[in-house]
Amino acid sequence: MAAKRSEKSVENICRSAGRRFAVLIVFFSTNVPVCDGGLSPQRCLIWGPGLDPKAVLPVRYFFIQAVGSEGEKLAVSPGKDAFKVKITSLDKEFIRVHVPPPLDRGDGSFLVRYRLYGSAVKGLKVEVLHQGAAVAKSPYILQGPVYHEYCDCPEPGASLWQSVLRCPTDEPQILSDFKPFPTIDLQHLRQEVPRRFSNRGGLIHYTITDNKVYRRTLGKYTDFKMFSDEMLLSLTRKVRVPDVEFFINVGDWPLEARKEGAIPILSWCGSTETRDIVLPTYEVTHSTLEMMRGVTNDLLSVQGNTGPPWANKTERAFFRGRDSREERLQLVSLSKANPDLLDAGITAWFFFRDREKDVGKAPLIGFFDFFKYKYQVNVDGTVAAYRFPYLMLGNSLVLKQDSQFYEHFYSRLRAGSHYISVKRNLSDLLDKIKWAKENDAEAKEVARSGQAAARELLQPSRLYCYYYRVLLTYSELQTGRPTRHADMEQVLQSDDHTAACTCLRNRTDVKDEL
Repeated sequence: MAAKRSEKSVENICRSAGRRFAVLIVFFSTNVPVCDGGLSPQRCLIWGPGLDPKAVLPVRYFFIQAVGSEGEKLAVSPGKDAFKVKITSLDKEFIRVHVPPPLDRGDGSFLVRYRLYGSAVKGLKVEVLHQGAAVAKSPYILQGPVYHEYCDCPEPGASLWQSVLRCPTDEPQILSDFKPFPTIDLQHLRQEVPRRFSNRGGLIHYTITDNKVYRRTLGKYTDFKMFSDEMLLSLTRKVRVPDVEFFINVGDWPLEARKEGAIPILSWCGSTETRDIVLPTYEVTHSTLEMMRGVTNDLLSVQGNTGPPWANKTERAFFRGRDSREERLQLVSLSKANPDLLDAGITAWFFFRDREKDVGKAPLIGFFDFFKYKYQVNVDGTVAAYRFPYLMLGNSLVLKQDSQFYEHFYSRLRAGSHYISVKRNLSDLLDKIKWAKENDAEAKEVARSGQAAARELLQPSRLYCYYYRVLLTYSELQTGRPTRHADMEQVLQSDDHTAACTCLRNRTDVKDEL
């Protein structure tokens, strides 16, 4: 039964992915070669945005589904070294392409990533091999130009750009967030935001005009503008953004608590008690921009580092983190009293330093090692715990504390289907762990379903779609003209050698019908 469930789950994942990106399928013949272990190279499936030259992302990626000699999709790994990938430029000039080994996702599928350090004007050649044999329709020729991340060459037609990335036609969270704002009066916004919020931490006042980014800062703590700056610059390098003027809150807590007379503030975290418009967090956007360069834990790398198979994981719940909420300290007390069910520890003290002596300090542990445990406890920090998307991408069952706080994708998840909810005061946590141990098959299915949903919702391409959709929706509701104010400075695109490229797009302004 478990094998059948696993096979069905992989089929569902591939079916879902196939709806978002064209799946490259090879039709069967009687002379299809089969390599050791029953894997048929020509029957394997390859798909994803990394095979579309127009899908410009910091790190391009695509997927491989291993298929057996009888045409069955493999539900277990055929071995982490099953596939080799080579990507070369069709240009005469040397262009550096960083291609790490494919990530084995442990369920018969693999994730291939590559980062360009220059634009390939003529294109790229992508070869996927299994023991020397070509996989699916390899080699794939990506006709140029294929632009790298820092090439300032926006697509003038937003509809085309969204089509290439397979952006969703709607986002329920965005629709919900903008519901309180039938119109956005820019003149009123410029007056009210500084008056009400300039002493509340950090706000960045942005204007985007003619696809150039300008800003000024309000408040004491605005250093995190580096994260909003880098995402807006990255987005405007890829697509022409409508002229728009807005405020981003770069602090932890959402700001707008009014139900009447609310003002639209963009924030990285939302709550049921506020009216902020939620963007993907600075954490997931920064890790996406810096994949395979400045960070090691990101939305793609975690997919190949999910620990041992379910049956071989330690059958206890696990938590490590800083002392940013009192319930985290409660976890440690529960752990000490119930070590057979829970392993929890505080790794850094800041908020409750007077309790460190009694509670103790646990040594740091690498994030990927979390997945040695079958159950992961997700407890809020100062706001939503930004580790949650990474936990969901693992193959452990997530036990999530009920919370007023949420990130941009939470509304698409369901307790009981994608994760197990735990009361805010953690009073039922031990019972939920016991339930999971006593109902192993159900717990495994919830973990699998949550992982599949996270893989779909948290693709890097979806983050860009989401940011663009927020700005587009905002621009359609604003009244008044977005203005570069006298005290705003331009946030400049990089002009060093890493940004060198020849943009061959038609930069003529295109009127886009959506």
